[in-house]
Amino acid sequence: MDQFSPINPTASLYVGDLHPSTTEMMLYEAFSQVGPVISVRVCRHRLTRRSLGYGFVNYQNRQDAERALDELAFTLINGRPARIMWCQHDPSQRASGAANILIKNLDKSIDSLALLDTFSAFGTVLSCKVSTGALPC
Repeated sequence: MDQFSPINPTASLYVGDLHPSTTEMMLYEAFSQVGPVISVRVCRHRLTRRSLGYGFVNYQNRQDAERALDELAFTLINGRPARIMWCQHDPSQRASGAANILIKNLDKSIDSLALLDTFSAFGTVLSCKVSTGALPC
């Protein structure tokens, strides 16, 4: 990971639902299989340094980031399926909730990947998550 390479904002991915012990090296190893990675960061609490459960992966080019989004969605990283989406740089779009859909009472057999496959028929899905309560550490 060359820390002096310029970061291409159109090739930045958000990676969520990470296990608290997931490291930058674990993310780097998983994502570098797809293409050259510029940088990786697991976000941590500024005082405790504990993982916040998400991070960012920056590729040299958008094509590699697109491939990672397609190939690595819900891949197990440190025992948990990673939720991957484009990094949203505009905070107003992140917080608006204008495009969020909540579905309740899903069958227990439905996971995030099944939900993504179902709704992809209607258009681009930025992120998909089946919440089953608290995730075990």
